[in-house]
Amino acid sequence: MTTTIDTLLAEAQIPLAAPQTFDVAAGLRRLAADATRLTTTTEIARAAQAAQRLDVVCRWVLNEPGAAEHVDKIAEGPDRGPLTEEQMDVEGALVFGCLLYLTGHPESAQFWWQLAAGAGSRAAAYGLHLHHLALGETRRAWHWFHQLTHSMADTVPPDAAFLEGLEIFARYVRGHGSGSRALAPTGRLESEVDRLAARTPSCSVIVARPDRQLVARLQEFTAGH
Repeated sequence: MTTTIDTLLAEAQIPLAAPQTFDVAAGLRRLAADATRLTTTTEIARAAQAAQRLDVVCRWVLNEPGAAEHVDKIAEGPDRGPLTEEQMDVEGALVFGCLLYLTGHPESAQFWWQLAAGAGSRAAAYGLHLHHLALGETRRAWHWFHQLTHSMADTVPPDAAFLEGLEIFARYVRGHGSGSRALAPTGRLESEVDRLAARTPSCSVIVARPDRQLVARLQEFTAGH
């Protein structure tokens, strides 16, 4: 903010013909207000763009072949015990997080993306980057971008061309419609997520695992197009 105001002051031209009419204090206040409006507008636009991009990425992940099968691997059931670190299906956590985000549970999505990113999912790290950017949490957003591009040593980082291609794809989908491969969750699928959320009414974050009933609805969703 200080740099912006200093630049504006350096470029300001004070009329020499009538110096007594120039109110320095008022001018500084106007410059500060203009800089604040500019910064706020830029940040709002960047947050909106990140939210739109995250929506596209989540739809893309949810519509991928095998999405339901991956979620089934982390689902609870009478024949399954607690989900251990060794049993964690990274793709399943990623898909479940995307489903939660698209059905209006962003805090819960963040929880599952963090699990997936902690297990090495670069897609989940990218989702977290966009999620925090959309919230205006710049420091956290760039932490996850650094994780995406540098800190996951056990997998090959995406190059700049890949990230640029992903952003071009996101812009194309926004401009031309979702298409058959990027559908939003159906009402029946959303109802299953709400049912899970109702099991923990005192908690704003769904940390419970998905169940077989939700998996069945997700299978119907992915098979329907």
